[in-house]
Amino acid sequence: MDLNHVSVFVRVVELESFTAAANQLGLPKSSVSRTVSRLEEELGVRLLHRTTRKLHLTDAGHAYYERARVALAGLEEASIAATTMSTLPRGIVRVTAPNDLGVLNLAETMLRFSRKYPDVHVELVLTSRFIDLVAEGFDLAVRAGKLTDSTLVVRKIGSDTLGLFAAPNYLKQNGKPKSIAELAQHRCVLFRGKNAKADWRLRGPNGEESVTVRGPISVDEMAFAEQAVAKGMGIGLLPMAGVKLGLQRKDAPPLVRILAEYSTDGAGLHVVSPSVRFQSAAVTALREFIIAELVRVWNSL
Repeated sequence: MDLNHVSVFVRVVELESFTAAANQLGLPKSSVSRTVSRLEEELGVRLLHRTTRKLHLTDAGHAYYERARVALAGLEEASIAATTMSTLPRGIVRVTAPNDLGVLNLAETMLRFSRKYPDVHVELVLTSRFIDLVAEGFDLAVRAGKLTDSTLVVRKIGSDTLGLFAAPNYLKQNGKPKSIAELAQHRCVLFRGKNAKADWRLRGPNGEESVTVRGPISVDEMAFAEQAVAKGMGIGLLPMAGVKLGLQRKDAPPLVRILAEYSTDGAGLHVVSPSVRFQSAAVTALREFIIAELVRVWNSL
C-alpha cells in the first residue's frame, strides 16, 4: 500500500474537490485523479462517485476515509515526536562499560548528567563481557583495550601506564624484589593469566626486560586485581591511573609502588558508538558528556 495514494485520497475528501486538492498539493488535477483511481484498484473497491458537480463517498469510501484519516494523523504525530527527540535530549540511551570503570567515578558522571537532562533515562550495563553494540541494541560503549571493530565511531580518551604495586603487609612478610628477575620468586596477582602464569614485559633503565610470574589467582577484571593486591595476595601489574584514583578514596587500602623505574603501556580508553548519523539528541548529549568527564578526570591524573 502506497501511503502517498492514501494521503492524496484523504486530501481530496477533505477539500471535496480534485481541483482544490491538486492546487494544495501542487500537482496536476489529472495526477490526483489517477492516484485515487490507483488506490481504488489496489483495494478492489470504489471509494468515490464522481459527478461533474460534486464528489460523493461510497459506504466503503466513507469507512476507509475515517480510518485512513486517523492513521495518517497518527503517523504525523509520530513524525513530530521523532523529530522532537532528534533535537531535544529525551528518551532512553543504552550504554555499556567495563566494571573497572567504577574507579573513574562513573556514578558521579551519571548523576550530573541526569540533573542536566532529566528527560533522558540511561540504561547502564557494567560487564567485562564483549557486547556487540548493533546486535544487542546499545547506543554507546566505554571500552578499554585494543579496538578491533573498524565500523565503530571512536573517540580516544587516553592511554594508561602500568606499574608494579604491592600491599605493605605483603612486603613486610616477603620483602621487596630488587630486580625484575626476582619477581619470579614472588606471589603475583595475574590479570588474564593462562595456565597459572603470565609473562610481564617492562621497560626500565636497561631497556625492556621480561619475566614469567606465577601466583595464587588469575582474574579478568582489573578492579578485582587491584583489590587482591591491596589484600596482600601478591604483587600486581596495575594501571597507574586506577591506583591514583583509588588512593583518593578515604577508605582506600594502601598500595606501595615497587621497582618504580619499570613500567609498561596499558590499554587505551575509548568512547565508541555504532554511528553518529541520525543519532538522537539524547545519545549525542550523553556521548559528549561522558567524553568531557573522562577527559577531565584523565587529565587530572
